Amino acid sequence: MSKPREPKKTSSRKTPEPPKSPASSAAQMGNGPVAGARISRRAADRLRSGHLWVYASDVESITADEANPPALIPVADNRGLLLGTALFSPTSQITLRLVSRAEITEAEWLVLLEDRLRRAVEKRLPLLSNETDSCRLCFSEADHLPGLVIDKYGELVILQLLARGIDSDAVRDLCVRVLHETLQPASILERPDPRIRELEGLSAPSLAPLWSANANEPATQTLFTLNGLKFHFDANAGQKTGAFLDQRTNYAAAAEWAQKLGTTARALDVCTYQGGFALHLARVCQRVTGVDVSHASLEVAEKNLAANREKILAEVDWIEADAFDLLRDWSDAREIFDTIVVDPPAFAKTRRAVEGALHGYKELNLRALKMVRAGTHGGGLLVTCSCSHHVDWSALEGTVASAASDAHRRVRIVERRMAAPDHPVVLNLPETEYLKCLVLAVE
Repeated sequence: MSKPREPKKTSSRKTPEPPKSPASSAAQMGNGPVAGARISRRAADRLRSGHLWVYASDVESITADEANPPALIPVADNRGLLLGTALFSPTSQITLRLVSRAEITEAEWLVLLEDRLRRAVEKRLPLLSNETDSCRLCFSEADHLPGLVIDKYGELVILQLLARGIDSDAVRDLCVRVLHETLQPASILERPDPRIRELEGLSAPSLAPLWSANANEPATQTLFTLNGLKFHFDANAGQKTGAFLDQRTNYAAAAEWAQKLGTTARALDVCTYQGGFALHLARVCQRVTGVDVSHASLEVAEKNLAANREKILAEVDWIEADAFDLLRDWSDAREIFDTIVVDPPAFAKTRRAVEGALHGYKELNLRALKMVRAGTHGGGLLVTCSCSHHVDWSALEGTVASAASDAHRRVRIVERRMAAPDHPVVLNLPETEYLKCLVLAVE
């Protein structure tokens, strides 16, 4: 294993964006052979309204070294008027990600990156406590750091670089230094997203930690805490960066609503992954079943159950099965649950996949609604989620309403929820609102 990098000892600086003259920059872009991009009027309007992305279909021309494309390029509208500076990803559908409204150099961008990263971490620190020691420290565009995702799991910090323009040793070293200075973690590791890495043409990161307090035996596993429950974390396994921090407040809400509505006899967690909803429900329910198609995930769920046994009195079991097949069989067999959580993976990763995704959401919710306890017994609780950005609130609610009609059930929305506060939603960046959670009283 290669020796982990030591954090650099250079001091940090907080410097505002350097002012530029839009007129002179625009003239230079319009008349000289300077590297840069011109975009359509539609894309320019989006940037001026606060968005940060330009899709490949909206790029009218790019002047850049194709053999060695730059990380940053200035962006102008179709008249040559400067709009700012963007990260450049020539192989991605998201070709440009705006990082400044001025024209800046790479050195100036690194100063901005450090300042924004420190601010992002500072905003999250008040969310941490003895009950919750883990959160998302940096949420990409929501923190004006496109392509940068950083999660804290207990004493470990996981870094993801999801855009070509920040795939550099300079960015890694800067992130390591800031994270080491502000958090003093046991290890800082990089975990790539294979799908994004292919789309963006990113380099293959080292398997060794970017930094570790113990260079001889770097920590890559830990127990982290959410809402007072302990969860196992392995930096080399699991989905996303390892777990689902975005559901933290929804985990707690599901248990709270089960108590409020008195739906605590028997609970079902569909697509449980490593037991997030199931273990929270197990603190208030008598019997809980978690279902997932992944054997490896359920093994971790069982370890998580063991780690929390002193806080959980419920009878908990795990079933390895395809959710669609199992729910169809159980609903046909008239199985009944007081509380059901449906939390499937993202069915629609592209806009073209939305129609098929809605069919999937409807089928799962239809089967769940057929199994939720009927109103003659006090009614039941359904918590249903979608983590597909392309499936908006209207589409999700319409799909669940259609399922309720087919199941001949009356449902009331008692709460609409989204991701935890460490995954902020920016109003003029609709892509930051991806997780939707409906809490429904079923009669």
